[in-house]
Amino acid sequence: MNFQSRTPIVFESPIIVFGGPYSNLHALDALLVEAKRLGIAPDHMISTGDLVAYCADARDVVDRIREEGIRFIRGNCEDQIAAGAGDCGCGFAPGGECDRLSADWFAHAMRELDEARRAFLGRAPERLDIVMNGARIAVVHGAATQQNRFVFASTPQRVKALDLDLLDVDAIVAGHSGLPFTQSVGRRLWHNAGALGMPANEGDPRVWYSVIAPGDEHGALTIEHCALSYDHRAAADAMARAGLPGAYARTLVDGLWPNCDALPLDEASAQGCRLEPAKLTFTPLGECLWPPLSPPIRSEGAAPAAAPIAPFRALETLWINTGSLCNLACASCYLDSSPRNDRLAYISAAEVQALLDEIAEKRLPTRVIGFTGGEPFLNRDLVTMLADALARGHDALVLTNAMKPMRKARPALLDLRRAYGPKLTFRVSVDHYTRELHELERGARSFEPTLEGLVWLSREGFAVSVAGRLYSGEPEQIVRAGYAALFAARGLALDAFDPSQLVLFPEMERDAPTGALDEQAWSAVDPPNGGPMCVSSRMAVKRKGADALSIVACTLLPYEPQFELGADLSATARPVALSHAHCATFCLRGGASCSA
Repeated sequence: MNFQSRTPIVFESPIIVFGGPYSNLHALDALLVEAKRLGIAPDHMISTGDLVAYCADARDVVDRIREEGIRFIRGNCEDQIAAGAGDCGCGFAPGGECDRLSADWFAHAMRELDEARRAFLGRAPERLDIVMNGARIAVVHGAATQQNRFVFASTPQRVKALDLDLLDVDAIVAGHSGLPFTQSVGRRLWHNAGALGMPANEGDPRVWYSVIAPGDEHGALTIEHCALSYDHRAAADAMARAGLPGAYARTLVDGLWPNCDALPLDEASAQGCRLEPAKLTFTPLGECLWPPLSPPIRSEGAAPAAAPIAPFRALETLWINTGSLCNLACASCYLDSSPRNDRLAYISAAEVQALLDEIAEKRLPTRVIGFTGGEPFLNRDLVTMLADALARGHDALVLTNAMKPMRKARPALLDLRRAYGPKLTFRVSVDHYTRELHELERGARSFEPTLEGLVWLSREGFAVSVAGRLYSGEPEQIVRAGYAALFAARGLALDAFDPSQLVLFPEMERDAPTGALDEQAWSAVDPPNGGPMCVSSRMAVKRKGADALSIVACTLLPYEPQFELGADLSATARPVALSHAHCATFCLRGGASCSA
C-alpha cells in the first residue's frame, strides 16, 4: 500500500463514518435520513470501503453514493470489481464457509455493475487524510500494511501501533472487520465504525455507524458509536429475490453471522452479546475503550483451580537446547534469546552423545531429536550433533531462522541430506506472512534473508516446514490463507492449511495466572494434539557455569526451577504439574505443540 501522506481534508464540524454498505440500499438510505436529521451533509460522510458486497442492490448503492457525493475509499471489493477479478479479495480461507458464500454475492455484484460503475469504484483513493481539531486522521480500509488485513478490538496493541507509526498519524479510522470498536493505542487512537450493510453479530438486526466531532481541547475528538434501525426485512427480501445466499439474508433479520470463521477467539465468543451505543472522548493523554474487552475464561464466582497434572506417557521427542544466544533479538521471544543472553550455554556434541547413549541403553522410544535455541546454527557442534542423531536412526528436527548462521553450514547440510533424506527436517520461523509484521517481531531486514534460506532448503530437497505466530490478532484460517499466498508467490510447495507444514503458535499471556482457567474451564479444554508437550517430550539444557546438563519438562520453561526434573533422562519420567501461565495459554487453550 501507499503510505505516503497527502493533502488532508480539514473538517471543522462533525462527520459521519461508516463501514461497508455491502450493497444494502435500505440501510444506506436510512443513514442518509439520519444524517439529514443530525444536520450532517453528504460531503461530511465517509465510508471505509466495500460499498458492494453481500446484499442485493449493488448498482443502486453505487449510484446513491455517487449522486450524494459521499466520500469513500477503495476497499478490497472495489479493487477486485474494478479489476474484473474472480473473487472479492477478502482474504478468506479457500474452501471455507465465508469463501464459499462470497462466490455468489460477488458474481451477483459483477453482473449488476457495468463498466462505468466499476471504473467509478476503481478511481476512489485507497486512503483519505483528515485533520479535525488538530488531530491527524488516516482513513484506510483494513490496515496500513495490508488492505484486506483484519484488525479487531482484540488485535494486539503493538500491531496497531505499527500501522500508526507507518502512517505517522494520531488516529486511524478503518473498516473491513465489520465490528465496531474504539481503542486508545498509547497516546493515539484506532477506530472502526462497524459495517452499515450487515449487523455486528450481536443478535440484533440494527447496524452501526459513528459520528466524529471536534472535542473541547486541541487534539481532542468525540466519537459516538450509533446504532441504526432500518427496514432490514425489505433488504432481506431483496436478497431472496436476487437469489443470494439465504444465510446472509437471515443475518439481516436475526443479527447473527452464519459463521465466525473470520473472527478471532475473543470476537467469536462474543457472538450474540448486545452492544450499547456509546459516546467517547479521545485525548492524547486519556484512555478510550469501547466495547470493553472480554474477561479471562472463568466461571462466575469460581475460585482458581489447583494445577492439573499431566501424566508422562513416554519420551517420544528429546529437545536439545543448543544455547540461548541468537543472531536476532525478537520483540517477544518465547525463550528470551538474543545476541546477549547466554544464560543457557552452548551444549557440546559429547554431551548430546551421552544423552543418545542413554536412549539406546535404556531402549527409550525416542523417535525425534529436536534442536532449538537460540539459533542452533550458532553452535559450532550442531552439524556433528545432527549427524550423530541421524546415524543412530532418529529423525532430526532443527528450529531455525534460516539466516546467515545457517548459510555457513550449507555444504555440510547437503551431505546430511544426501545421506539421510527426509529424516532431517527444518522448521523455519516466519512469524507473519507480511514483511511488516514479521519484522515487527524479528527486526528490520530479517524477512527476506529468512525467506531466502527457506527457499534454498526447499529447492535443495530438504524436508521443510514453517513456524508462524498468531500475534497479529487475525483468526487462524485467515492467517493460513495469507501464508498460502506467500508460499505460492515464492514457489514453495508447502500446504499452508496442513498443520504439519505450517505450525502456528499462539501468543502467551506471560503474566496470566494459571487460575485464569478454573476447574470447569480446564475440563472443557480438548487439546487437539493429545495433551501438552510435556506428556511425551523433555528438553536438555546446559546452564551457564553448570558442570552438568539439566533436563526440563518443557521447551518454553528452561529457566523455571519447578520444571527442572533431573540430570538424566530416566529420572524425568514422571508427571508434571501444569502450574505455569504458559501451560494454560500456550499448550492447552492455545492447542500448541512443539512436537515434530
